[in-house]
Amino acid sequence: MSLQIYNSAARCKEVFVPLDPENVRFYVCGPTVYNRIHIGNARPVVVFDLLFRLLQYLYPQVTYVQNITDVDDKIIAAAQEKGVSVSDLTQHFIQAFHEDTHALNVCGPTIEPRATDHISHMIKLIETLLEKGHAYIADGQVIFHVNSFTSYGFLSKRTVEELHAGARVEVGAYKKNPEDFVLWKPSKGGEIGWQSPWGYGRPGWHIECSAMAREYLGPTFDIHGGGRDLIFPHHENERAQSHCSSDGLECARYWMHNGHVVVEGKKMAKSLGNFIFLKDAIHQYGGEVVRYALLMAHYRQPLDWRQDTAEQARKSLDKLYTALKDFSYEGLSDPSYAAKNKGASFLYAPVQDALEDDLNTPLAFSHLHELVGKIHKATQQGEIEEKQKLQKSLLFTAQFMGLLTHTPQQWFSHRAQLSPEEIEKIIGEREDARKHKDFKRADQLRQALLEEGVELEDGFQGTTWRTR
Repeated sequence: MSLQIYNSAARCKEVFVPLDPENVRFYVCGPTVYNRIHIGNARPVVVFDLLFRLLQYLYPQVTYVQNITDVDDKIIAAAQEKGVSVSDLTQHFIQAFHEDTHALNVCGPTIEPRATDHISHMIKLIETLLEKGHAYIADGQVIFHVNSFTSYGFLSKRTVEELHAGARVEVGAYKKNPEDFVLWKPSKGGEIGWQSPWGYGRPGWHIECSAMAREYLGPTFDIHGGGRDLIFPHHENERAQSHCSSDGLECARYWMHNGHVVVEGKKMAKSLGNFIFLKDAIHQYGGEVVRYALLMAHYRQPLDWRQDTAEQARKSLDKLYTALKDFSYEGLSDPSYAAKNKGASFLYAPVQDALEDDLNTPLAFSHLHELVGKIHKATQQGEIEEKQKLQKSLLFTAQFMGLLTHTPQQWFSHRAQLSPEEIEKIIGEREDARKHKDFKRADQLRQALLEEGVELEDGFQGTTWRTR
């Protein structure tokens, strides 16, 4: 089937038709680096990493730009609070961002521009908006005039009045309209800044993405992504700036937005004690478990992170890894294997179809587990070649989604105090006890393993184990 994505601007699914089939181009808003990211910030990183993988599989070249906002009022405030320079603060949290997302098996974008490296591009874009009458200077600031853009509100599907009523905008007497927003502001009292035609200052947040997207993807590109919370005001304002500075060209042909992550049905907030940093979730559950959990709900829907969410993800991964226990990897456990072998025939077609249907990951996961069932059936029927083919398809397809990047032995052993060899030896002793009808000894061995965190499951194919 053809790739279909839900276009937030059109409010419906559309068949994806790239501007240039030889080079698909898309932009995603990245982190503002004043702290470590939380699991809500991690969701778009994982969602659009999966989109990147899919596009790479379908097209010969993909240019994926994800920016880093390293100048912002929150960054300045955090640096002042910690008594460090803005550059030291941002460099620290950029490194932390890379460490955290690497643990989620994220490929990383093609280009990762930083806002502070593109100030000249922002200044040039602001000058263009002034020349075209879409911006004005007031109170030492350069401000975008919303009423100069007749389709303002198109992306969020609300009128200017509705946007103003529901938005947290900085209201000042110097603005022509309350909903007008800042493109350039003065820096004061030793704050970070740059020289510009309007004095020493720094850019507004929205102009940063417009400038960086244009620099690397051109005035019009294929897809713009980000969290649902960015639709207004960030993406609405970004669209307005880009449209008005390029004689009416739309900056993005498709807009994609992922839903929020909530905890036990409530918005994450430090005051509620339900704020979960990504690094803490990784430390507690492991990066692959967190990645699977973040993909369990459809990306456009809210993801409710509950007490058992990670455990459900872990159990699902245990089942996938168990199906590969006797598989000969032959060097195929490289996480980049799927990306490097895009022409291989082992990608499970139902999973590909599910992903091409607007990244339907819940359906894709159900098909992965369908493969597990087929592997067990082939085992029962002694179909060795068919089983190996299915196992290879499971491995390739899961790695394509950023999963199963360990061997089963690595996956299970790092969670148990006993080595896999020791566990298998005890299981063998238990099997001997059962054969000789020494059920008391067999129960003692099962209990001994359970105390070490190893659970046994007796099935038609024999005894399998997993760690708790």
